[in-house]
Amino acid sequence: MENGNKLRLFYIYQHLLRYSDAEHPVSTPELLRFLKEEHGMDVNRTTLPGDFAMMEKAGLHFEVIRSRQNKYYFDGRLFDVAELKVLIDAISSSKFITEKKSKDLIKKLTTLTSEYNAEKLRRHVTVEGRVKSENEKAYYILNAVNNAIDKGCKVRFQYTEYSNRKRKSLRNNGEYYTVSPYALVWDGDFYYMIGWCDNRKHMRNFRLDRIYKTPTVLDNEEAVPEPKDFDLAEYSQKVFRMFGSDEESEVELLCEIGLMNGIVDQFGTKVKTEEVDDQHFRAIVIVCPSPTFYRWVFGWNGGIRIIGPEKIKEEYKTMLKKALAT
Repeated sequence: MENGNKLRLFYIYQHLLRYSDAEHPVSTPELLRFLKEEHGMDVNRTTLPGDFAMMEKAGLHFEVIRSRQNKYYFDGRLFDVAELKVLIDAISSSKFITEKKSKDLIKKLTTLTSEYNAEKLRRHVTVEGRVKSENEKAYYILNAVNNAIDKGCKVRFQYTEYSNRKRKSLRNNGEYYTVSPYALVWDGDFYYMIGWCDNRKHMRNFRLDRIYKTPTVLDNEEAVPEPKDFDLAEYSQKVFRMFGSDEESEVELLCEIGLMNGIVDQFGTKVKTEEVDDQHFRAIVIVCPSPTFYRWVFGWNGGIRIIGPEKIKEEYKTMLKKALAT
């Protein structure tokens, strides 16, 4: 009987956690029916107030709407709906997290609220069609690098890049990089590892989803100490930048060979591209021709040029002329 009482408390908690909120309280008769039909427990209505008092002592907070038939709902959730919405939006828009992993994480987050709120959240989630990482091992890579930082040791790995035909290949003929990782930085929807690169003898940053396979954590090789003048905030400000937009348009770009990585980073692997000659390729992209986009084009120092439509070219020229006139 004692075990039955303990189980009853758990069953009530579990049921209200999943099926109740302020807009959907569960009445005493509904709870009694649930215990009877789902768990074969005959419970007297006068028993429930004592059960809730016991759970309150354990730190589980329930609200009671008092009437002839009291109604209850669980009010002790860690996140409210707005907070979950922010987390879900961040996950669904993140380029670092694959489409499959995004759906898995969102499914887990929706268990932190009632079924009614979870359904509302699911109706407004869009993951398909977004530019997403294709590296399903990114989570394991993140974990390995984080462990190396905690242990103060080096990691060894190969790095990938996209060819001019959008084929992923190992950079520098499969060269292995040995790095002393100092920090993981989230910027522009991607995770970066910042650290001292033994191969190049200076500070480097590596995008985690570009790392090929899970890095080897070199437990027997102590990390090179951070340079005395190294400032993470200052370094990040110099190296990383964000990209924003507002109104969509199809734009044709003429790009120099060697800049496919930049195109894929911004528009994903499904971007339309074709070779023009041995020095250039063409990319057809859906962008927002705002000043932010024009700054992104200008940042390639002529390596990427707008060749159509004419209206977008003229807007870009106008912006450049205004800049030169100041």
